[in-house]
Amino acid sequence: MNFEEELKKKTGEVKKILAAYLPAPEGFQSKVLEAMEYAVSAGGKRLRPLLMAETAALFGEAGESLSCFMAAIEFIHTYSLIHDDLPALDNDDYRRGRKTTHVVYGEDIAVIAGDGLLNYAFETALRAFRKAVTLEDYERTECAMNILSRKAGVYGMIGGQCADLLAEKPEAEVTKETLLFIHRNKTAALIQAAMTIGAVLAGADEEAVRKLEKCAENIGVAFQIQDDILDVISSTDVLGKPVGSDEKNHKLTYVTMHGLEASKRQVEELSREAVAILQSFDRRNLFLEQLVEQLIYREK
Repeated sequence: MNFEEELKKKTGEVKKILAAYLPAPEGFQSKVLEAMEYAVSAGGKRLRPLLMAETAALFGEAGESLSCFMAAIEFIHTYSLIHDDLPALDNDDYRRGRKTTHVVYGEDIAVIAGDGLLNYAFETALRAFRKAVTLEDYERTECAMNILSRKAGVYGMIGGQCADLLAEKPEAEVTKETLLFIHRNKTAALIQAAMTIGAVLAGADEEAVRKLEKCAENIGVAFQIQDDILDVISSTDVLGKPVGSDEKNHKLTYVTMHGLEASKRQVEELSREAVAILQSFDRRNLFLEQLVEQLIYREK
């Protein structure tokens, strides 16, 4: 099986996991549940749950609890996209090739659909405790919960989003350090969560987890720089969302600060270092290495 076939197969498995954990749109709250399902089912690369599962495979068997966290991290990622697209933030009408949640359901339902996915993500992750059998299982699950909570919160993704919003203000003086903070937190934090949670659940030691945190930081920063590059050179038809939104929102990016060619070189450097870290472990996962390279050098 070649990489593309394997990726399609594994992405399909993630889709089944998400469908299994999503609540049915019924009852008086059916509209918000329907909007949650609409946003999650829009497709996408399913990067974070894939990275979690493939990183776990580097260290052995993660057990049944892995699927809880795979679903949870994708729910958190999707809620962040719903909110990012709102008029108060990026004000985008398309995401993953179709109309954004607030365009279809209205701003009010979109806001609470994002809230619903965030809360439901932790409900889903907490189910992992029911699957724990040994004390070691409980300890690994507790560690995974702590990682998920922190990386998704004010010391992770939300902190990065805050800095990103403030950087767009006309009076803001954005430095290289500010921009790197935004990339490390808004984008890289959830990728760090995915990879380190996978490792923890599979029994990786502390040194391995630290190395993976650095690897995931590189992946996240390179991923965001590539996103900035595509916003300049790609098209709406290819990306499935509007291009030029960074310029429209007067957003300072790595590309506007360093130029296109320097940005491409930085992506290359970060990618090489990330793959080298993955290759440093006793066990190799060639699919994971290819996945990282494809995601960083993606065209959409």
